[in-house]
Amino acid sequence: MIVGALIAIGVAAILILNALNSNIALYVTPSEVAAGKSPTGQVFRIGGMVKDGSLKRDGLTAHFVITDLVKDIPVAYTGILPDLFKEGKGAVIQGRLDPSGQFIASEVLAKHDENYMPPEAKHALEQAQKNGSK
Repeated sequence: MIVGALIAIGVAAILILNALNSNIALYVTPSEVAAGKSPTGQVFRIGGMVKDGSLKRDGLTAHFVITDLVKDIPVAYTGILPDLFKEGKGAVIQGRLDPSGQFIASEVLAKHDENYMPPEAKHALEQAQKNGSK
């Protein structure tokens, strides 16, 4: 009975860890994506600023460019964008990179006020600016 219970606990632990691992979305900057350091075949998040003049709509699909002020990544998102989503403002986008290098978004998050940016996005923008100015 003890062996059976241990096997059941082991199987449950493996299933839980597998479920948690599949829901993790890594955060990557546009510079890291351009350098080929993004996860392949896996959902991840990319953050930065929405490039001014890049937002185009094609029905329900929005095309725009996310930038860390050093590298730009084209993004396509089908759905309704958040009310606070604007060009020149910060955003975090979750999705996958397609073979052509375009980011296909499944979720778009916009900052909620003028002073807020996710800490990892702010740090990534600062790092990209430092590295890009060298």
